[in-house]
Amino acid sequence: MKIALDLMGGDNAPKELLAGALKWLDENNTGQVILVGKQDMMEAELSGYSYDSQRLMMVNAGQVIEMDESPATALRRKKDASIVVATQLVKEGRADAVVSCGSTGAQMAAAIFILGRMEGVERPPIVAAIPSRGAHPTLLIDVGANVDCRPMQLVQFARLGRAYAKGVLNIENPRVALLNNGEEEGKGNNLTTQTYELLRQQKNINFIGNLEGRDLFNDRSDVIVCDGFTGNILLKAMEGMAIYLAAGVKQELGAIPSAFARLDYTRIGGAPLLGVNGISIVCHGSSRREAVCAGLAIAAECINNNIVAQQLQELQS
Repeated sequence: MKIALDLMGGDNAPKELLAGALKWLDENNTGQVILVGKQDMMEAELSGYSYDSQRLMMVNAGQVIEMDESPATALRRKKDASIVVATQLVKEGRADAVVSCGSTGAQMAAAIFILGRMEGVERPPIVAAIPSRGAHPTLLIDVGANVDCRPMQLVQFARLGRAYAKGVLNIENPRVALLNNGEEEGKGNNLTTQTYELLRQQKNINFIGNLEGRDLFNDRSDVIVCDGFTGNILLKAMEGMAIYLAAGVKQELGAIPSAFARLDYTRIGGAPLLGVNGISIVCHGSSRREAVCAGLAIAAECINNNIVAQQLQELQS
């Protein structure tokens, strides 16, 4: 497998991203990483390392899309941007997946306009794994790709999340829940009440009803559906709470229990963008080498489990 890594995206590019790529290669006997970025910068960074040139390659990209740029405008003006070039490698079959810690909006735009949306998908969502008391993590979808959603789009999120749960987590009949402010039918705003009715009508979705925020980690469901505005706030609130609790526990006990590792986003690595004709892994903007390595591992999981085909099959059922 070949994974394209946008070496120019993120707060710690390119040094930590390169270190993460080398870490992943060192921990895996197979697989190749294609570094995409400014050639002179990549060569300068690599000069301090010994590496296998058959497994670590470089593709030049002379431009970078910054976090504060309009994704659509930047995509048109910067044809040689690293995320554009990396995504194009997937489109051309020269890479099997792309991983980036850069602008999420730019990565989404590149995936939509270069890879293309799957038939039946209006808005591709991002799926994130959150810790659970069960044997596997729970999937939260969408976590930031789409802040304003219509009910049918949330149904599409449910189908894509179900495909990921089956294909990557190996759950035969995933339990799908709708994030809401109460368990009772009829609870919520216009979006959730209408989505509830649509999900209940889906014969191929194991819809278990509404789920409240307090049950996120209680192994009540396998896939939790929400709009990207809610999901993104929830995800970042969890990150902040984990940092707060870990600091408090360390101050009191002198050490952080190993259980807190399950709340560490650097161990999770990245979140796949679903509903596009290719594999695109969105990583945290502040990712360091451990998170980059984990993001590459998620890309490898998606490749090995043929997640694109899994989604297409789910959408056609």
